[in-house]
Amino acid sequence: MLKTVDLVIIGLMAAAAVMTFHIKYQADEQLAEVRRLEAQIQLEEDTIDLLNADWSLLVQPGRLQDLVERHSEELGLQTTETHQMIQPQELPALVIDLPEADRERMAETLDEETLTGSVEP
Repeated sequence: MLKTVDLVIIGLMAAAAVMTFHIKYQADEQLAEVRRLEAQIQLEEDTIDLLNADWSLLVQPGRLQDLVERHSEELGLQTTETHQMIQPQELPALVIDLPEADRERMAETLDEETLTGSVEP
């Protein structure tokens, strides 16, 4: 009887060792995945920082003014006058906010010749 108990205990210890090895192996795989994701996150954050720095250079007022002066004839840009400024509540309602009859009337009044105040006619 002593030998049977010994065999059962040895079997349980072997099963525990196999389970411990299996759990450790899974934990190592998860740790490798976490490190891979952290490296990917760091790369994305570095890319965002680089893009923000690039954006800051692109939108510098001096650079934009130079571009406007160089391409003003091609684009037909004009300076916005103060009388052209309006308040948001003065803007026409969105077509989706209008009743059906007004939507049809708005569609009829819009044409391709409508110009904004910033474009030369």
